[in-house]
Order: sequence, then structure tokens, then C-alpha cells
Amino acid sequence: MEASSRSKMCVRIASNLAAREIEAVIPGRSNRRVKIEHDRALYKQRNRIERMYGHLKVNRAIATRYDQLANSFLGMVHIATTRYWLKFVHAA
Repeated sequence: MEASSRSKMCVRIASNLAAREIEAVIPGRSNRRVKIEHDRALYKQRNRIERMYGHLKVNRAIATRYDQLANSFLGMVHIATTRYWLKFVHAA
């Protein structure tokens, strides 16, 4: 895909989000001529959640969602989160 078509697509997506009053959370690339304004604190929180979800997906049962009931899936998320937290606590 050419750079010009990518930038046009980015502009279309940004205008579509603005029309729906959705705020940009992810910053644009550093070499972008027109900078995209974003909320740094919100981006930091989003990044933290994505990284935690990535750690949880190491557990295969969560990544593939073996459990069919929401309660048992949530229980598995709690177990995986506790295991991750225990690794963090013992490393300190």
C-alpha cells in the first residue's frame, strides 16, 4: 500500500471518528506532519490494560476461552491474574 493512500485512509478514519465524537487515544507516528492530539493519561491507562491482557493470554484457557459460562471464565481470569500477581510479588 502506498504511503499516500495510507495517509488518506488515516484522514478518513479520523474524520469518521470525529463525526461520531470519539476521542483519539493512540498517538500518531512521530514523523507525521500534522500531529494528532490525544489524552496521554488515557493512553497510559489503555496501554496498561492491553499489556495486562497480553499477560493473561499466556494462559491458554483464557486465550481460547474454553469455559462456556461467563462465571467460570471470570474465575479463570481471577486465577490467572492471581498467578501473575504472585510472580510479581515474589520477584520484588
